[in-house]
Amino acid sequence: MDFSLSADQQQIRDLVAKLCTRFDDAYWLKQDTAAAFPEDFYRAIADAGWLGIAMPEAYGGAGLGITEAAIMMRAIAESGAGMSGASAVHMNIFGLQPVVVFGADEQKARMLPPLIRGEEKACFAVTEPDVGLNTTQIKTRAEKHGEHYRVRGQKIWISTAQVADRVLLLARTTPLDQVKRKTDGLSLFYTKLDRSKVEIRLIHKLGRHGVDSNMLFFDDMIVPAQDLIGREGDGFRQILHGLNPERILIASEAVGLGFAALRRATQYAKERVVFDRPIGQNQGIQHPLARCWMNLEAANLMVLKAAALYDGKQDCGAEANSAKYLAAEAAFTACETAVMTHGGMGYSSEYHVERYLRECLIPRIAPVSPQMIMNFIAEKVLGLPKSY
Repeated sequence: MDFSLSADQQQIRDLVAKLCTRFDDAYWLKQDTAAAFPEDFYRAIADAGWLGIAMPEAYGGAGLGITEAAIMMRAIAESGAGMSGASAVHMNIFGLQPVVVFGADEQKARMLPPLIRGEEKACFAVTEPDVGLNTTQIKTRAEKHGEHYRVRGQKIWISTAQVADRVLLLARTTPLDQVKRKTDGLSLFYTKLDRSKVEIRLIHKLGRHGVDSNMLFFDDMIVPAQDLIGREGDGFRQILHGLNPERILIASEAVGLGFAALRRATQYAKERVVFDRPIGQNQGIQHPLARCWMNLEAANLMVLKAAALYDGKQDCGAEANSAKYLAAEAAFTACETAVMTHGGMGYSSEYHVERYLRECLIPRIAPVSPQMIMNFIAEKVLGLPKSY
C-alpha cells in the first residue's frame, strides 16, 4: 500500500501550483473585495488544459481520474486561492459527469468540448428554496410541448450563474403525485441559460465574493428536447453519479485551504516576537498548529482513499462523505487557529487568514451538511435505523 503520489500525479501538483503563483494572495483579496469573478485565473487554467482533467480524451479532455482532479483542486486552494479559486473552476471539473455517463454521443460531442476549452461556463441548478437536501420534492417543472420543454420554478445557491452560459438543470417532468417512487419523474437537462427568461438575483454572503451565488427564477424558459440528458424521468439517478466526485473534490479543496492557513500561521509564529521570543516557541501556539497538521493529513488520506475507490469503480459513498466531513472540520479548525495565532492582526484583511476563515465555512455547509453525513454513516455503515 503506497500513500505517495505517483510521478505523474506529483507533476500535476507541481504544474498547477506553479501556474497559481501568478495569482497571489493580493490578487485573491482584490477579487474578494471587488466581488469580481477571477476571469484571468479561469482563463489561465483553461488555456493550460486543466479544465478537462477528468473528461474523456475523445472530447479534448485528459482522461484522468477523480484522484488527479482532487490533487489539482487541492493545489489550487492551497496556493491561497482558497474556495474562490476552486469554485471558479469546480463545476467544469466534475459537473458534466452525468453527460459523460448518460449523454448520447451527439450530446457529448456538442456539449463537452466548449466547456473543456473554457469557451463556455456552466452552473449547476438543483437546490430550491423550500426543499434543501430533500431533492425529490423539488417544484421546478419542465413541461413538454412538442420538441421543447417550458421550465418554470426557482433555484437557490447557484454558483457562477452571473457568468454562466449554460445550466445543468434538474426539473420535475412528471408531477410527484403521478409517480410510483418519489425519485421518479425528475429529468436532467444541459442547456443554454436564457437570461431573457431567467431572473438571476445575486445573494450577498459572508465570503467567496469573487464567485457569485444566486437565486434563479425561471419564467417559461424554452429548453430544446435534444438537451434532455438520457431518458426523461431518470434525472435523480443521473445526478447521484456526480455526488461522490463532488464530495471528494470539495474535501480536497478544504484540505488545501486548511494547509494554506496553516502555512501562514506557522510563518507568522516564527516571525512574531513578543516578550523577547518568537511566539512559535510557546507550546500554547505550537500544539494547536501541530494538531491542525495531523487533522489535515488524516483527512487527506480519506480523500485519496475515496478517490481511489471511485476511480476503481467501487462503492465509495461512505468514504466520499467521510472525506468531506473530516476535511471540512479540519479546514475550519486550521483557519480558526490561523486567525487566533495572528491575534489582532488575524482580524485584518492584510494578513488574509480572515478571508480563509470566511471561506472555510463553505465546505462545512455544502454540498451536504455534516449532520446529514452522520445520518448517512449511521444508517448505511453502522446499520442503525433511518432517522429522517
